[in-house]
Amino acid sequence: MQYFPRDIEFSLLRWSQSEDRKPLVLRGPRQVGKTSVVDEFGKRFDNYLYINLYDEENCRLIDDAADVRRLVQAFFIKAGKVKRDGRTLLFLDEIQNSSKAVLWLRFFYEQMPDIFVIAAGSLLETMIDRQISFPVGRVEYMAMRPVSFREYLSANGDAMIRQAIEEDYTAASAFHKRLEDAYKTYSLIGGMPAVIAHYIKHHDFVALDRFYDTLLNGYADDVEKYAANRTQLEVIRLILKVGWAQAGRQISFVNFGQSNYKSREMGEAMRTLEKAMVLELVYPTTQTAMPALPNMRRQPKLLWMDAGLASAAVNNRKDIFNSRNLFDIWKGAFAEQLVGQELFTLSDSVRAKRMFWVNENTQSSAEVDFLYLYDGQLIPVEVKLGHNNHLKSLHQYIELSASDIAVRVWDAPLQIDEVETLQKKRKFKLLNIPFYMVGFLPQILKSLV
Repeated sequence: MQYFPRDIEFSLLRWSQSEDRKPLVLRGPRQVGKTSVVDEFGKRFDNYLYINLYDEENCRLIDDAADVRRLVQAFFIKAGKVKRDGRTLLFLDEIQNSSKAVLWLRFFYEQMPDIFVIAAGSLLETMIDRQISFPVGRVEYMAMRPVSFREYLSANGDAMIRQAIEEDYTAASAFHKRLEDAYKTYSLIGGMPAVIAHYIKHHDFVALDRFYDTLLNGYADDVEKYAANRTQLEVIRLILKVGWAQAGRQISFVNFGQSNYKSREMGEAMRTLEKAMVLELVYPTTQTAMPALPNMRRQPKLLWMDAGLASAAVNNRKDIFNSRNLFDIWKGAFAEQLVGQELFTLSDSVRAKRMFWVNENTQSSAEVDFLYLYDGQLIPVEVKLGHNNHLKSLHQYIELSASDIAVRVWDAPLQIDEVETLQKKRKFKLLNIPFYMVGFLPQILKSLV
């Protein structure tokens, strides 16, 4: 696969320049590009050691090592490399295959802080806490997401347009049609690196089917490794078979997928896939300021790791291709999946969670699709067409909060309106942005908040 730059490289650079740097555990769903990005990052170092712990000999080197310095020497010998003066990056890939390697991370931190260490693994997420325990306080974590639309622009030859928008968000208006077309393609193919790399090279939608099949089959084949028991195995299989069509929708664990599984069984299986970063259960909050806590008693929205995988799994890419706008697909739920996915790419924290808002008054049906935390404020984000007066939930949120800005994602060019709430209680800025600008929210808000 041809490599293209990923934004997480900037986060890795900041990590490498930090004075209190610790061994880094890079977390993310399988096939999201973790190995490729670390290999590329390794070119910045004088010495780069890639150690794959699927290799039993590498595991034996770790098991037999007397101390961490001798272990590093053994890795150089195994790699057939002579150590040069300067910085060394050690990448322990598939670290879940060696519990001893996990323990060694502590000694790298304490005894060889001059060695830069990154660890990752394709099934690492489901094994953390259950089978693997990383040394507390001796490692740090970073999350890697699927490719964002911003990254897609850069990979597809539109890096200068991206840079122009980041420097002055109003520049997007001059390229609206071009960006709109690019986003239509992105919404069709999704954010998996292998899919994007192949499309950019060949521009053949049909040829992408085999990539989706490989990815979807890979997740299905991993079921037995995810599941804690036989029942959970069967439930996860069901979720991976029928759950993709629920992307962007609120779900109930009871009778999910028209099954007879109990709510507890379905919830445990969903949370196992959530831990593997395959999906996220997005819960509502009734609060309008931080700290905002999710209400776990209410029904969550189901957001999958990637819209492209979701549409391929239910075979509706033709509907996306032929649609006049994204709101036509799955009654708007697909649009929410896309927006939620792009919002998630704005953070590389493993603790980052998406939330939406509901009015604490149970008699009210008010609901705002997402809340985006910016500079301590919870900015409401609504994914909706129509006139400003139709945004009743957004108006309610503003009246109950201290926020004086709200975001509406629509299918038209950028537009900023001064709006008065329906009850005439407050005035606020309504930032109407096209789908392709969701990932540029930090730059836009910086100039408005």
